Amino acid sequence: MDVLVWIIIILLFIASFLGIIFPMIPSVIAIWGGFLLYYFFINGDSLTWWFWVGMIVVTVILFVADIIANSYFVKKFGGSKAGERGAAVAVIVGSFITPPFGIIYVPFLTVLVIEIIQRRTVKEAFRASIGSFLGFLGGSIAKVFLQLMMIVWFFIAVWF
Repeated sequence: MDVLVWIIIILLFIASFLGIIFPMIPSVIAIWGGFLLYYFFINGDSLTWWFWVGMIVVTVILFVADIIANSYFVKKFGGSKAGERGAAVAVIVGSFITPPFGIIYVPFLTVLVIEIIQRRTVKEAFRASIGSFLGFLGGSIAKVFLQLMMIVWFFIAVWF
């Protein structure tokens, strides 16, 4: 039985990384599914309250990584406050429109349109949209790092 549970845990961890490319796969929920399977079916004693508190903190950071990165880069590349807010909303909306690519082009186009509506030049609007794209990349890199951190922490807690 333990072998089957471990296989499912590993598959959930792999699925969490697929969730970065395909946002309809809930990355964090897949990781937590692995944690909970281990806790309830193998050995809950090895996962301390420090582990759970740490995982909650990292989970909160993971949830906001895309939104924060997108807003930051839009601002850094000359986007307006409306462009920042539009990028944050567009990341969420884009993940449902045409996954996995909607999370890239919906924020890009949204920022472009918002900046043009605000009477920015096409060059300025395009630059802010590039910031949105870089925000997506930055958020994705942060999510990979944080998810790896969660999984490594899990294995350290389990094996040591």
